[in-house]
Amino acid sequence: MIAYVSGRVASVEPGTAVVDVGGVGLAVQCTPSTLVGLHPGATAHLPTSLVVREESLTLYGFAGQDAKALFEQVQTVSGVGPRLALAMLSVHAPDAVRRAIAQGDIVALTKVPGIG
Repeated sequence: MIAYVSGRVASVEPGTAVVDVGGVGLAVQCTPSTLVGLHPGATAHLPTSLVVREESLTLYGFAGQDAKALFEQVQTVSGVGPRLALAMLSVHAPDAVRRAIAQGDIVALTKVPGIG
């Protein structure tokens, strides 16, 4: 497990930041709100979650531990994978996701692409 990455931001593209960690460029999938806070040449510290699939290793990065914890927690629900979990955090802050789930707020939840 890679708990976090820390290093110089090499580039920021839609959905992805490349962070130079000891001379290795790590592609980190992030929400738009996380990417807004990253600037090429600046130092970044991102809590991360590594998702291992048969055909890929994908690193997801977050602005804080709370978002990372929610990302990992919602994936324990059947049918929720990393892309949908990241989409939830792209639309709502972690507390708003928790509130929507706890209150059964279908309107808030269906604002997330992939939830119908």
